[in-house]
Amino acid sequence: MLKLYGFDVSNYFNMIKLALYRKGLDYEVEIVYPNQEPEFLAKSPMGKVPALETDDGIIVETNIIMEYLDAKYPDKPLYPSNPFAQARVKELVKFIELYLELPARRCHQEAFFGSKVSDETRKDVKRALFRGITGLNRLASFSPYVAGEEFSAADIMFLYSVDLASSVAKKLYDIDLLEGSNGAKALMAKLNELPEVQKIAEDRKVANKAFVEYVTSFQK
Repeated sequence: MLKLYGFDVSNYFNMIKLALYRKGLDYEVEIVYPNQEPEFLAKSPMGKVPALETDDGIIVETNIIMEYLDAKYPDKPLYPSNPFAQARVKELVKFIELYLELPARRCHQEAFFGSKVSDETRKDVKRALFRGITGLNRLASFSPYVAGEEFSAADIMFLYSVDLASSVAKKLYDIDLLEGSNGAKALMAKLNELPEVQKIAEDRKVANKAFVEYVTSFQK
């Protein structure tokens, strides 16, 4: 059976949970936070989550895990079979990660945990988020899904990356990042109505207290 390593507050962990739900795959969860213990480094070389243990071995990096799941379990695909359409979905996944997820992450400590970042970082992140959402509006379809008419891996990355980027924009700059976007706000609402997404949100809410305690333990 598949075994997923990570924790329910991690957006990347939840991306894989949603992929597994969508495909109807059974799996076990082993709760683990990022760490540098030798036992976990043998599974995840950088000590990061998620990691997916399969009959073939262990895979890390979220987008690679999603691609593996699609190749191994082709029912309910996350990527189109057409080569160009598939490349477009992969392009959108990478774009959202590079230009929205990663810039916003630089301010997670201030937005969610109360630790200040520098004024320069705040300015850089604000500029990067505006450029990222503007670029996504050019690239994405939102008709109604990110890549077109069908749900795809791009929607999973969008849901669990852009929501955090939007929270950073709202908390630090009092800006609605999705305001005026071509369908992004409507899609976010549509995705959050999915039963499996709501279940993941419930799991995250339950796990959040333990995660906050884990994070604050490093700030003392």
